[in-house]
Amino acid sequence: MSDRSSIEWTEATWNPTTGCDRVSEGCDNCYALTLAKRLKAMGSAKYQTDGDPRTSGPGFGLTLHPDALAVPYGWRNPRTVFVNSMSDLFHARVPLDYVRRVFDVIADTPQHTYQVLTKRARRLRQVADRLEWPANLWMGVSVESTKELPRVDDLRQVPAAVKFLSCEPLLGPLDGLDVTGIDWVIAGGESGPRFRPTQQEWVAGIRDVCTDAEVAFFFKQWGGRTPKSLGRELEGRTWDEMPARGAVTAG
Repeated sequence: MSDRSSIEWTEATWNPTTGCDRVSEGCDNCYALTLAKRLKAMGSAKYQTDGDPRTSGPGFGLTLHPDALAVPYGWRNPRTVFVNSMSDLFHARVPLDYVRRVFDVIADTPQHTYQVLTKRARRLRQVADRLEWPANLWMGVSVESTKELPRVDDLRQVPAAVKFLSCEPLLGPLDGLDVTGIDWVIAGGESGPRFRPTQQEWVAGIRDVCTDAEVAFFFKQWGGRTPKSLGRELEGRTWDEMPARGAVTAG
């Protein structure tokens, strides 16, 4: 279980589930699928379940890991934790009772800040009122293109203390993006051998929407063959804004 992360906007990762399936074009070059295949070949016990070859692949079958629920209790120092970097907590095959167990761990460890990100925004909205939402849980949805803008509306209906968007891999301009009720927006380009380039005007457009609305903006990377290939400066500077800890949305 990773205790540290190289992801710029978090400090650690925690995977109480692993595996996933393709749901939109942002999944086409999924880093987690590639990594799971490698970990399966290395014999990692958590990645021996294969997913549907049409939507997933070797080592990437949806799997629950109840033993991983104890991990955050062993972290002595407060940290920011990305939940399920190798899965999606709101996948249809993750039982709601298991989601509740994950939320219970988050509530039991208030010294940490947890970031949950999903592409299953509809299920998130449908079950949100059946969950107890800890104050130290940030909830986000992925929005890689205008086709996925409805995910933002789903997120707005969730009673999370902090709501955020991950516009990565950014595959086009997000014309019509409305950040009302959103606390934080991350944008980033795709990385890997088949990366799809991100245009400066797409990122600048999101930045401008956030600036006008006084929403924190974080630009993670331009991407390229490796995550750091093309740097992360936008118009001569880096953007590393974060929401206030414990911030509560007004809308």
